[in-house]
Amino acid sequence: MASPCGHGRIQHRRWGFVVLRPAVLKAVIFDIDGTLIESVDLHARSWVDSFARFGIQVTFEDVRRRIGEGADRLIPAFVPPEMPDDRRKQLEEFRSELFKRDYLDKVKPFPKVKELFGSIKADGCKLVLASSCAADEIDQYKAIAGITDMTDHDVTADDAGSSKPSPDIFLQALDRLAPIGPSQTCVVGDTKYDGEAARRAGVPFLGLLCGGSSKDELERSGAIAIYRDPADLLTHWRSWRELSSKRESSAAS
Repeated sequence: MASPCGHGRIQHRRWGFVVLRPAVLKAVIFDIDGTLIESVDLHARSWVDSFARFGIQVTFEDVRRRIGEGADRLIPAFVPPEMPDDRRKQLEEFRSELFKRDYLDKVKPFPKVKELFGSIKADGCKLVLASSCAADEIDQYKAIAGITDMTDHDVTADDAGSSKPSPDIFLQALDRLAPIGPSQTCVVGDTKYDGEAARRAGVPFLGLLCGGSSKDELERSGAIAIYRDPADLLTHWRSWRELSSKRESSAAS
């Protein structure tokens, strides 16, 4: 796999153009589900069960393809348009409670998440979680991933007007990181929704395959580099940072 920003530079894709800028990375924004923890299939199953409880038949494959979006987008994709808002809210709450009761204890972390976060922090970068999960879930996910107390900021669906692929969650993260800007930040995620949201926020996107998305799908969403999982990213992290620092020093001299 290529290094995340290639030869000390970040490749920005905007409006059909490719622009190379010096890479001065100061913060990394991480998605959670499918990126740090192995939860995508479990979320999909809980949605299938919940839709069935409300009389809506959906396939696991159709739901799984949409995991990465928030409930504000996933529910309208499957429920009849005439379903009242209060009934949709009941469905969302039922699904949330079902996941916590029957599926949460089955969620496992991907390998080397804590070590990856430790390496990034050791390099002086800030760490942010930005997920479409609810605020009352993120602490549990951090505990599962082994990164409790390792993040500088956490941003959830409760902080954003609209979930991914809207850029709202990443824009909220950037607000909290200020004065660190988009060109000094990168997003790590596992779906096209992460990539599209990062692009709209003007932040470079690194894709991970561990959530089930294909390499082509991540590339089409704007990924500047793609890794297998957090352990693979960790393997390349230090060497890339060292190369990046050397090039930045040479450019400044």
